Amino acid sequence: MQAMFKRCMVLIAAFILLVTSVGGIATAETNATPIYREMLPPKETFNPGDWFLGEKPLNYDENRPPIVFVQGRNGSADSWYGKTVYHDANDMYDYAYRAGYQTVFVQLYDAAGKGSASQWDNGKLLAAKLEEIYNHFGKKVNIVAHSKGGIDTQAALIQYGANHFVGKVITLASPHYGSNLADLSYSWWAGWLASLLGQRDDGTYSLQTGEMAQFRSVIDNNPNVKLNRYYTVAGISWGPAFSALSLGGLYLSAYGSNDGLVNEWSAKLPYGTHLFTDSRFDHDDIRKGSAVFSRIEPYLRTSTATFVPYTSNNNARELVNDLNTTSNQTVLGGELIQNKWIDQTFAVDTKTEGVVSVLTASSEVKIQLISPSGKVYTDEDSKVTIGDETSYFKGASIRTFKINRMEIGEWHVKLMTAHAKDAYMIVSDYKQKAPFTLKMPGKIKADKVEFQLKQSTKELGKQEDLSFTVRVVDREGNLVSQSNQLQRLDEAAFTGLLNHIKKSDVYNVTIDIKGINSEGKAYTRTIVRSVYIEK
Repeated sequence: MQAMFKRCMVLIAAFILLVTSVGGIATAETNATPIYREMLPPKETFNPGDWFLGEKPLNYDENRPPIVFVQGRNGSADSWYGKTVYHDANDMYDYAYRAGYQTVFVQLYDAAGKGSASQWDNGKLLAAKLEEIYNHFGKKVNIVAHSKGGIDTQAALIQYGANHFVGKVITLASPHYGSNLADLSYSWWAGWLASLLGQRDDGTYSLQTGEMAQFRSVIDNNPNVKLNRYYTVAGISWGPAFSALSLGGLYLSAYGSNDGLVNEWSAKLPYGTHLFTDSRFDHDDIRKGSAVFSRIEPYLRTSTATFVPYTSNNNARELVNDLNTTSNQTVLGGELIQNKWIDQTFAVDTKTEGVVSVLTASSEVKIQLISPSGKVYTDEDSKVTIGDETSYFKGASIRTFKINRMEIGEWHVKLMTAHAKDAYMIVSDYKQKAPFTLKMPGKIKADKVEFQLKQSTKELGKQEDLSFTVRVVDREGNLVSQSNQLQRLDEAAFTGLLNHIKKSDVYNVTIDIKGINSEGKAYTRTIVRSVYIEK
């Protein structure tokens, strides 16, 4: 009898434990983060100018404004629910749907797959679509924009008057002041490669720092800038190691923290509210719902955009307009001749960590990196990747050589292609203090086209050991001027002029520097920067 009683008690305890466990599991599942289920909009269209709705949520709240998603350069609407470049599918649509928001997707000119359009063309198209969307709902919408989509959105709202149809704008990693990678793609050395890859289009051109300086002068002085609320978000991760994004991050690191394509300072607006900068996210995954939606959602619940006092942040604006450009890189490039070796050289003046990236239009290129002592690095010693859709050199074959301790002296890069048409660009990055800083506004008058080069260290050697080559290139890649003459201002600064400017436009300035440090060791550096020159 006693044994039976104990057996019953054990069974009752087991039952209670089972019920408790099941209840616990049910509770855990109820409270767990929703699992992304690869939602697709009920109806997709892919022609520029098309717009379509996401599925209406079961928990739809009429008091919450619809969200219009605006994608970045070379993107289409499926950037918000399709595959990302490095981080699986984008779950932004799913997160917005589960939170009860009606979503709207719009196709701009880039959706045609023929390159990226300018902010003016995309902005004008977007303005017309926003009016249609406003009329459909009978109320204002909010916008979430990624990358260049933020620039296109500002053009639509401020230049083309669509501010009446929108309440708030949240930009995710938008290059409001341009990207130095766009400058690089229009530089003297990148010309052959960018042209062969077809990457010199209106959208890339518009993201040069000089063009964006002109854009900001137009947009930020328009009274319409006061009529919407702007919120900004930035990331500062470079993505997977040796990816095209990580190489972009390395190049941009000379200009500050960045997400592989956009520097943090460029992702902010002086009259906007910067919500956060997150070190976990790069330019690709910062558009994912699982990355940012919970942190931006509180600002999407209303479209109320009461008058915002326009308090210009002069310090922030001056910081960007007078951004000093440093360089710890040597950049080289040009045409490759079929079955003929090309030999380029650069000089390293101190034992330092370095990364040498070789970009070519085709993958069938033999490459040798040769150290001063004669050690030969070949393809087997490099990491190979392809320029992705976010890259300014989309489609390029990229070989990356990472060297923990570069030898002092002259390095050689030898290349030979099997193709009739091919081109290359070499970017050598050094982990050491940059010897010079370029001081030049993003926008200047034609009668004041002066720049300064300042020494950033006193250990650069004598003036007679320095040589400068300054090349100015127009938007078509034509050489406007070339000069080797700089005047010395004082012990630590030189000055030069940009000559033969015939019309108002963006011009690329590529400065090659050769010098000998105080220990008698040669070095080379390249500084690249765009500037809008107003006649």
